[in-house]
Amino acid sequence: METATYATSVLHQDAVERKPFYHYRPGTIAVSLAAPGCSFRCDYCVNFRISQFGRDGAAVWTAKEVDPWAVVERARKLNGCVALSYTEPSLAIELTHDLARVGRAVGVEVIWKTNGFLTPAAVESAAQALAAVNIDVKTVNRRAHRRLTGGDVRPVLDAIEGFRDRDVWVEVSTPMIPGLFDAREIAEAIAEIDPAIPWHLLRYTPAYRMNQLAPTAPQEIADAVAVGRAVGLKYVYVERALGAEGRSTCCPRCRGLLIERGVWSTRENRLDSGRCPYCGCEIEGRW
Repeated sequence: METATYATSVLHQDAVERKPFYHYRPGTIAVSLAAPGCSFRCDYCVNFRISQFGRDGAAVWTAKEVDPWAVVERARKLNGCVALSYTEPSLAIELTHDLARVGRAVGVEVIWKTNGFLTPAAVESAAQALAAVNIDVKTVNRRAHRRLTGGDVRPVLDAIEGFRDRDVWVEVSTPMIPGLFDAREIAEAIAEIDPAIPWHLLRYTPAYRMNQLAPTAPQEIADAVAVGRAVGLKYVYVERALGAEGRSTCCPRCRGLLIERGVWSTRENRLDSGRCPYCGCEIEGRW
């Protein structure tokens, strides 16, 4: 099986929880790649030095040549997966497919952290190679989304449905951007697709061209978690600002504690074949 070599701006390994994925193989190590570039131009991007390469003169990166065989073998030895993140992985679809072809032979899966701005044909193509995706939903207001990113939000929401329909595991992340974030609107949009989709609330921190705004207050984050649960989302997460409780997975039926996480790792997983050990409730995910 022949493959090309590819340029990446990143080659290292992370806990899969850092992407973030909380319902895909907890405790797994992800070998991470990031081909430069993005189809969006978000002013808050913390990875702008690689995502905005070619748009912004301050965006610089050092290329690393990678061979899909070597990347997959590194992941195999770690009993892990390969993740494309930090930049927009849909711009590296050929790399994605080569990684998936090589990975299938040795049981290594490929996952994406993506902005979800994809055509239906792109979703169809990517879904053939992917085990899981985490999709950013920054806002569901179409005008605000276009002003922030340069693109419409409708394809993003359609991509969530498209990947789900093709049996790719989906989680959603939302940066809590001041003046743009509306917890109820976004939570309702996710719940309408599937209330079992895990929703990750990302605290806004000043960066790039939006470095004059204050970080999201902890109370605002806690209020957003409450809103997400009130509209029916089963799993709402916050990585750091609310402590261990914000990262924990609890049974949506009996509220028993199922998975305890550190900031970027799983500490204890009490699931029994994907079910709550206390009441038997099935917990959605890829365990």
